[in-house]
Amino acid sequence: MTSDLRRQLILGAAKRCFARHGYAGTTTKSVAAAAAISEGLLFKHFPSKASLYAEILAEECEADRELEFLLGQEPSTATLVKLVVGMVRHFLQIADGPNEQEEQRLRLMVTSQLDDGEFARLLFLKITELIGEKFIASLERAMAADDAVRITDAPLDLFWFAHHTVVMAALARFPATRCLTYGNDAKLDRQLCHFILRGIGLTDAAIATHLDRELSQHPAQPVPTESA
Repeated sequence: MTSDLRRQLILGAAKRCFARHGYAGTTTKSVAAAAAISEGLLFKHFPSKASLYAEILAEECEADRELEFLLGQEPSTATLVKLVVGMVRHFLQIADGPNEQEEQRLRLMVTSQLDDGEFARLLFLKITELIGEKFIASLERAMAADDAVRITDAPLDLFWFAHHTVVMAALARFPATRCLTYGNDAKLDRQLCHFILRGIGLTDAAIATHLDRELSQHPAQPVPTESA
């Protein structure tokens, strides 16, 4: 069996184990048994349970049709706005649920950062490999079109600032009684998008043109309220 085929066999077994037992209830030993290999052979392909899980999440992201379509677009101001809107809505929808699997993954990412950080580091690396280049190229195109000003010589930092902002906004909505209710909660997706786009350097004119167009063409789905 080739190395690539063995790797896919392990990933297939890991997906079944994680789906059945969750992250905490799955061990590398159980994954190896499900793949009918030794645990030592598993470690030759994946050094830890966290690396297995991060690889599975990366594969799922790559298979997401909406994300695949978006990443296939030419870098531009419009693509940049679509990336930001997609990220904001993704995390707010996790928080407003119900999507138990996605919620568990977000919780795992957060708790990883409070522990040894291994899973979070691996996941952030995968996200960078998947989205980082498109974000940077789109931001450069926006600046070339005078739709944005240069904020930093490290543009990938701007992506992560945006990511951290929306993750924290989502986490405030997780408890049954929210930690914080924003003053205009019904328009939170628009407010977050506007805040982030200004923060990464887009001009007010570009935001007015592209954000309004994106939100009108793809309105947010209604989410349950606390009283529902």
